[in-house]
Amino acid sequence: MARRLLPVGLDFAETAPLRLVFAREVSASPEAVYRALAEDVAGWPQWFSAVTSARPLDDGARREVRLKGGTRFVETVVAAEPGEVYAYRVDETNAPGMRALLEEWRIVPGASGGARVQWTFAADGVAAFRVGLRVGRAGFGRAFRDAVRSLDRRLASAPA
Repeated sequence: MARRLLPVGLDFAETAPLRLVFAREVSASPEAVYRALAEDVAGWPQWFSAVTSARPLDDGARREVRLKGGTRFVETVVAAEPGEVYAYRVDETNAPGMRALLEEWRIVPGASGGARVQWTFAADGVAAFRVGLRVGRAGFGRAFRDAVRSLDRRLASAPA
């Protein structure tokens, strides 16, 4: 059964009751990382192992994402600034316990010439959901690191 979540804005990345924030340097340029995030939505399963399918909707204004285990999200893009930020909120999901969820990907030039990618997972939900996210923080961090490492390898091997 689909659950409607609160229609939060980009500010939720800073004000959410629960925020998980992870960052990593990559060799790819900020522009290349942004293109992979925002313009190649269907390519997400190639580098983010938790994602089994992703497809843009409404000319990229929305997305449908499916994860391993059967979780489904229908999302609205709330920020898309090339080479800088890509963020989306979940409008509908089959996952229990969520009230609001926003993911923000910030991309800035890296210290070594590539990019620094920061992922903020901003959420609210019932107590059990919040506890689960806190307990699962290390797993989220590992998933982020693995995904960004895989994305960097994918971008490095892409034809110019």
